[in-house]
This record gives sequence, structure tokens and C-alpha cells, in this order.
Amino acid sequence: MRSIGEMARDSGLGVSALRFYDRAGVLVPAWVDPVSGYRWYGPEQLEEARLLARLRRAGMPLADIRLVLAGWSSADTDLVRKLLQTHLRRLEQGLSDARSEFSTLRALLEHRENSMTSLRTATIRLSVSALELAAALDAVRFAASTDPELPMLGGVLFDIEDEALHIVATDRYRMAIARTGTAGQGGPRVQVIVPVPLADAMRALLSGEEPVELAVDGDRVTLEMGDGSRQAAGQCLDHDFPDYRRLIHLPAGRRALVDVPAFRKAVETGPVRASEVRKLDDVSVALSVLKVTADGTVAVCEDGDDGQDLVAVNREFLLHALAAGARDQLILEFGAPTAPLAIRRPDAEDTFSMLMPVRLDN
Repeated sequence: MRSIGEMARDSGLGVSALRFYDRAGVLVPAWVDPVSGYRWYGPEQLEEARLLARLRRAGMPLADIRLVLAGWSSADTDLVRKLLQTHLRRLEQGLSDARSEFSTLRALLEHRENSMTSLRTATIRLSVSALELAAALDAVRFAASTDPELPMLGGVLFDIEDEALHIVATDRYRMAIARTGTAGQGGPRVQVIVPVPLADAMRALLSGEEPVELAVDGDRVTLEMGDGSRQAAGQCLDHDFPDYRRLIHLPAGRRALVDVPAFRKAVETGPVRASEVRKLDDVSVALSVLKVTADGTVAVCEDGDDGQDLVAVNREFLLHALAAGARDQLILEFGAPTAPLAIRRPDAEDTFSMLMPVRLDN
């Protein structure tokens, strides 16, 4: 007999997925301890679990998976073969439809690119507090992308409008935004993507409290100290940054004020779950599963906890966001389980980060 943990390890299905398929009547354990409720699986069920994992990775609907497993156990090869062929044809048709839609989208995108007015051609010069700019860069730097296939995310966006400078970074799985005031800019909105190495060089200059000068001239950006003796300058990335303003409107949810040192320790030492997340490669990452308890505190859930209000996030990303928050207390804002987890400062809610939730195996 295999425990549910051993079955998960040997079959490629997560513990949560095994629980789900038990509740769905697809792969029911051979025996369940009546006292503890712990699930145990027979030796012959390993083959079924591995088959189930393959069908799941192939995206087969649950109703068809039921029939494949029934046919497999009864040696009804004709049924199994027909179901596999039907699903393959469905996938091929879906791929054909997707190719057609993407072809149309590419044509629309090319037309849009030709008709759009760039925000990267202006010439401006403005003053900004060195202390505030340093804090803003520190708040977003952790979220910058390192994916070479998405070069437009491999930098930090400087979005200048009226008397505000918004600094933004994202790698799709997390986003961080910070705002600081400026002086001397009253023209149209200007956006430039500062490459990460240049952003780091700018941050290294910001050691004092005096104002610094930020200049944008077409595709070149320069940050210099007040007397001009020290500066960091370079070319901006020749890309357009996603419209981050469309991504920050989150559904209303529950807010919880957390004591960061205590919560950080709970995350670092608390239980984790594993999940396959596709980025550059298939990697297994540690997930922290969070929930807001009845008394309004945030708890790190045990592996056996189930529920509709659980939010799973990459533990490493969560720890980075807590550090970037730079406060002893932060607000965690929970929306729907599929909505990003927002991490806000109580005293400056226009500087915050968002973490995309990771779907738990089910």
C-alpha cells in the first residue's frame, strides 16, 4: 500500500490532485483510515495514476478520463483507442483554430503599431528627490524580468506624467509599482524603459537627500547629481511596455494587516507545496498557501488544508515582495483565488506589488 504522499511522488500527480480525483470518483483510494481519514492506495493503482497523469497533461476532459480509465481496467482497447483519437483530433482542430486567430491578431497588431503615436520620442528634463527615487527603485527592482524572450520586460519603466513619476517592473508573475513626485515636467506623458543594469547604476548614485536631475532625450536617459559631477546614462530599450494601468484594478477582497517580521518567519519556516510552473524551463517551485482566518490574521496553511479561499503564491516571490515593502507592517489584499495578491504599504498605497496566484493541483 502507498500513502497519498508516496502515490503523489511515484505517479506525477500532486497530493491535491489525488484528493480531487478521489472526490470526483475517478481514482478512489483502496482504503481510507476511518479515524484519521488518511488515504492509502493499492499497488495496482499506480499504473492507473500514471495513466491519469498523462491524460491530464494532455488536457483530456474529466468525463473522457473516466471512460479511458474504465476501458483500461476492463481491457476495452477499442474504447480507449477511440477516446484517444477523438481527443487528438480535438487538439489538432484547436491548434488549427488558434493558428488562424493568431494570424488575424498579428495583422491587427501590425496595423496598430503603424498607427500608434510613440511615447518615447519626447525631450524632457525634471528634478526628483534622490531619497524618493532610491526608495521607488528598491520597491520595484525585484520584479524585473530576466526572460530573454520578453525583452520589453527586461527593464524598469519610467512613466512620467504631469508631476508624477511611476516606476514599474514586471515579469508576468509579479508586478511592482512605485510613485514619486517630480518638478519641472508639465508636458505630455513620456515613457521609457530603462535597462536593468542602467537602473542599478542609477540606484548606486542615489546616496544623498539632494534632488537629482532626470533627462530623457528620445531614446537616451540620463540621471545626474545636482552639480553634474556624477551621472548614469544610457540607451533605453527600444520596446513598448505593457499598459500596466489596466492590470492594477483588482476585485474587492479582504484586507489583513500583517506584522512583517513575524509573518516572514512564518513563511520561511511554514509548510510548502510543490507545483510545476512553466517559465524558461519546467521547474518545481515552493508554494506558500495563505488564507485569512476568522480573526482577520493571515495564516500559512498546512499541506492537508483544503478550501475555496486558499491563495497559493510562489514563496520566494512572496519573501522578495515583503522585503521590497520596506515596512514593519504591510497590508495583504486578497481578492478571488485567481486574482493577484496585492501587498501594500499602510502609509503609501500607491507603492505596492502584486503576485499572481498559482493554481493548486486539482
